[in-house]
This record gives sequence, C-alpha cells and structure tokens, in this order.
Amino acid sequence: MTDVTGVPDPSDVLHTLFHSDQGGHEQVVICQDRASGLKAVIALHSTALGPALGGTRFYPYASEAEAVADALNLSRGMSYKNAMAGLDHGGGKAVIIGDPDRVKSEELLLAYGRFVASLGGRYVTACDVGTYVADMDVVARECRWTTGRSPENGGAGDSSVLTAFGVFQGMRASAQHLWGDPTLRGRKVGVAGVGKVGRHLVEHLLSDGAEVVVTDVREESVRRITDLHPEVAVAADTAALIRTEGLDIYAPCALGGALDDDSVPVLTAKVVCGAANNQLAHPGVEKDLADRSVLYAPDYVVNAGGVIQVADELHGFDFDRCKAKATKIFDTTLAIFARAKADGIPPAAAADRIAEQRMADARRR
Repeated sequence: MTDVTGVPDPSDVLHTLFHSDQGGHEQVVICQDRASGLKAVIALHSTALGPALGGTRFYPYASEAEAVADALNLSRGMSYKNAMAGLDHGGGKAVIIGDPDRVKSEELLLAYGRFVASLGGRYVTACDVGTYVADMDVVARECRWTTGRSPENGGAGDSSVLTAFGVFQGMRASAQHLWGDPTLRGRKVGVAGVGKVGRHLVEHLLSDGAEVVVTDVREESVRRITDLHPEVAVAADTAALIRTEGLDIYAPCALGGALDDDSVPVLTAKVVCGAANNQLAHPGVEKDLADRSVLYAPDYVVNAGGVIQVADELHGFDFDRCKAKATKIFDTTLAIFARAKADGIPPAAAADRIAEQRMADARRR
C-alpha cells in the first residue's frame, strides 16, 4: 500500500488521483465554511465492499497540499484495513486543517457534519487524531452517518480500547511466528506514543509480563503512565527508543512514517507492531525491514480493532461481539506471515494482496 507524500501543488494532486498507482480514489471533497473557519478534505478511496468508513483527523498541516496527501493516504489505508478486518465497508477518511486546541468549535464541527451528511451515506465518519467522542456527538447532530459517539448518544464510546487490544493480538501473533510462543512475558517492548491507544496497549503488555519502555512528545502522557506504573522505563525520544539495547518489539503508536531510511538501519527490535497508520514512509521500506530480518506486522491489519468497533455501532453496539472479532486479528496476522513466507514476499505485500483480492472479488459481483 504505497504512501502519497510530498504533494506540492493542486496539479500534482490531480495527477496522483487520476494517473498514479497511489490514486484510484472514487471521490475527493474539499470542504470550506467561512463562518466557522472549517477547512477539510474528505477522501473516499473505495466503496466496493460497502459505504466508506474511516475517522476524522484534526491536525495543523503545514499546507493544504499536505492535508490532501494525508487524506488520500489514510483513505486508501482504510480500504485495505476494512477489507482485512472482514468488514462490509470501503475506505474513507477526512482531515480538518488546523490546530484543534485553537480552532475547534461547536460551529466548526456542526459545519463539518453537514458536509459529511451531504454525501448521503457514502462516507461514515468516526474519531481519529485530534477528534474525540465528544466531538462525534456534536457532528452527529447534523449527520446520522457518525460513529464513535458516546453511549449516552447511542454510540459505543472510545474505540481506542479495542484498537489497543487488536495491536496486542498482532504482537502475540508476531511472537508466535518468530519465537514459537504467543506470550510477551519477558520481552522488552518499546511504545512510541502513549496517548489514546498507546496507554491501553501498555496495560495489556504489563498484564502479559512484558518489560515496557515508552516515549511521547507530551510529557503529561508519559507521566500518566509512570505514575500508575513506576516500573515502566522512559526513553528521551523515539530516536533513543528504537536504539534501546535488548528491544524485542517496537510499537509505533503516534503519527505515520515511523519506519524510514533513518530509523530502519538503527532499529534494535526484531518485530515492529504498532497502532500508527501508514508506518512505512515510502515503498521499499518493507523490503529493508525484511533484509534486516525484522518482522513487520502490517499496521492496517493489527490496528483494526477500532474500526471493528465503530462499524458494529451501526448495527447496535455489542462490546463482546466486537472483542471476539478483534481477537481474530491474531489469526489474520499469522495468516499474513504464512502467505508472505509461501510467496517469498514481505508481510506488507502479502497483506496487500489479500486485501486487493477481496476488493476485486467484490467489484466483480
């Protein structure tokens, strides 16, 4: 699943959409509401399997072109994620441009909800970086195709709980494949980003007996972990974390692009399995990992617990049903490793092939 990065101007955006392997999107909507200050991009990559489903990211992008590129990347990733999770949904994603701590308002979220509603159900939105359950409650006042709402407003609440659970299942599968045992007991795991998802993942790891090292750009996020669990070690930053001696597993749980030409050569871990989307900075990184005998659990496979939850919300949320589906991420991850070995390709390529086949089969029906 190739990343779309570095888009410098609108003409290149159109070229990406219509002519490149990174494109293939069905619809891209540019949204603006001057009264509230809303500037947003909604990208629908595919509806072959059903209505596009994916979260809303609220982020202070350096440029509008960067925001478009991120929306294209993320929506394409959701097509693959939803296909591998066995959901009857295509892939979509939205990004709102701006610092959520400064510009987020009720008026802006209501305006955004009206734009999502105008798509008539082709896109179902949810939370992502910079948006929360309370925000989705506001969006839902204008748009019935909104998930990730609070239980008080007919939703399932925070999807990060099952996202972390799914990543944990992916780690267990990685341990089974590499070391012959699905436990993390005695393994040293580095978690980069201990916000909404990462902090729940830390709990699973500690409960399973892992030794945990964390880092985060927000000191308060790290402090929240260490106050509860003084035994958790802290790395100064991600650069220090990935060089930690004796690290068994590296879990990128912040923004994308964590695996690049600088990080892969110095990575001490034998497994990469984390919650961040679009971890591979560019095509070829998956081969670099394989050449260093680093096992990569494809991000959009292991972090699918959250989308499993929000998809279930559309049909009357049942946590136990969702957790049972998220538990299957263990089996799906093992199947990808087996396919990769059989085909002689990296796990990321194996996952792509399986997802693409499901979408192709749906289009032929």
